Amino acid sequence: MKKLISKEGFPYKFNPDACKKCEGNCCIGESGYIWVNSKEIKEIAEFLGIEEEIFKTKFLIKVGYRYSIKEKPYKGGFACIFFENGCKIYPVRPTQCRTFPFWDYFKNKPEEVLKECPGIIMEKK
Repeated sequence: MKKLISKEGFPYKFNPDACKKCEGNCCIGESGYIWVNSKEIKEIAEFLGIEEEIFKTKFLIKVGYRYSIKEKPYKGGFACIFFENGCKIYPVRPTQCRTFPFWDYFKNKPEEVLKECPGIIMEKK
């Protein structure tokens, strides 16, 4: 078993081994934004072996001044366009994906992330 990951201010720990058995719960569900910055765009485009402009046109949507990875319909909800039996860009996945489940949104809503992620272990009080 890998070491449990914790982050100050969060009432839970995370077992990354759970990702192997999970069906990508953090990659699927309600529609939302999967933000990417210019460095991540460059890295993902290189990983895919395509030019940045082609990557932007094919895989991103522009929301205001930011970019988000496109989604696709999936099992009655939505999924990241790169999710298909796992993450197809895992080594270069965006920071937003790398930092899950330690998002500020879940800091005071641990019951929500507990439902979504099988790797969550609530701390004893």
